[in-house]
Amino acid sequence: MRAIQVTEYGGPEVLRLAEVDAPEPGPGEVAVDVAYAGVNFAEIKARRTGYRVPSLPFRPGLEVSGRIRTLGEGVTGLAVGQEVAAFTVGGGYAEVALAPAAQTFAVPAGLSLRTAATLPTVLPTAHALVHEAGRLRSGESVLVHGAAGGVGTAAGQLAKRVGEVTVYGVVSSPAKAEFALKHGYDQVFVGDDWAARLADATGGRGVDLLLDPIGGDALRHALDCLSPFGRVVSFGNTSDEAAWQFGTAELAPGARSVTAFSIMTLAGTAPQALRTLSERAFRLVADGEVELPVTAELPLAEAAEAHRLMESRATTGKLLLRIGA
Repeated sequence: MRAIQVTEYGGPEVLRLAEVDAPEPGPGEVAVDVAYAGVNFAEIKARRTGYRVPSLPFRPGLEVSGRIRTLGEGVTGLAVGQEVAAFTVGGGYAEVALAPAAQTFAVPAGLSLRTAATLPTVLPTAHALVHEAGRLRSGESVLVHGAAGGVGTAAGQLAKRVGEVTVYGVVSSPAKAEFALKHGYDQVFVGDDWAARLADATGGRGVDLLLDPIGGDALRHALDCLSPFGRVVSFGNTSDEAAWQFGTAELAPGARSVTAFSIMTLAGTAPQALRTLSERAFRLVADGEVELPVTAELPLAEAAEAHRLMESRATTGKLLLRIGA
């Protein structure tokens, strides 16, 4: 089969198409003939630095849609030939990928495999940020960094469904601001002066919830943008800066709090909780409550170009690799 394989860490050029043997599922796993694979920033970090990579060579790709090829020992409730979306925890940039049966879901009725490929990472993450970790309530306000990206696009819509919520976003260009305003955002700030503009917009009060994928100094400064009893949810470290250490001295003023969410960590430590979260999030797409537009689609052989696009910060919505029929 064809697969993208990485034998050394580095730039997009290390994503090389290779002919390899198709994997066979172990106990509790399924093999999927992949139609589409989602492209995520975690895969870029894996390619650059070995983030969560056990060893070289490795095959990137955290989410796929397609049809079940074979079932591993002990798998029930799924069938060969069934259309599914799956959280793979690696190996998705390939014609055949393995996934835990617990993180493999029947495609909801009425959804295409193309749409299904957008579901496994972005929707559960956005749902957790707004609801389970963020605990956003009607009457509150929220600010989302990367408002035009995959998670940001879903988070803006989910936040609006909570009730009377004011949704602020931060993006890097006017085009992205225009995109975000179509997906739940009330006001979007472009550029690095967003904190001052947020203060003006909120009369100096700040927001009740701030969703931060940047980490480092940005996460530390996020506390200054919170209202009393405000919360920050950290869900990434795109800055690649050292982890920020904090304690009572930083949190006690205003009784602020910081928590974190990682879908990969949850998959490893509480797979049933992730399954419940995912099913809840997927229903919103199936019911037409939330949409995640696919704004770019490239063939598997152009995985390097897909990474270049994402790293250029020019993309909005969801980026996919087209793999099978």
